[in-house]
Amino acid sequence: MPSLGVPRTHWPVVAWIRLRLPPPEMPMALLGPPPPPEPPLDILERNIVTTDPRKMIYAFEEETEFGVVRLVWDAEDPEVLEAELRAPIYNRRLPKGEVPRFWQAVKERIAPIGPLPVLGADPRP
Repeated sequence: MPSLGVPRTHWPVVAWIRLRLPPPEMPMALLGPPPPPEPPLDILERNIVTTDPRKMIYAFEEETEFGVVRLVWDAEDPEVLEAELRAPIYNRRLPKGEVPRFWQAVKERIAPIGPLPVLGADPRP
């Protein structure tokens, strides 16, 4: 899964989840195209893509005891929220005992939206 935007840490992605968001309410524009949708969570901040500054990528990163949890949302794909865990683990997957902790950390951060269906994940608990 390619990572969107520029993460603060350069550790590899050792686990990820793609979640389906409810369809956004599109604002009505009287003239011209409608403005891009707002991020689904208040914690998401604009994450500039240096190769294409027009892209509207929003991200949130938080360091935990088992790695950095990163949420990423792309305004061009407003019904998908991606969560990834970055940790200093090289050439292997996230240990099975850490997967439920990662999933729980993601659930806590998306709580204002509610439970979301999972589109894909690696690894699954």
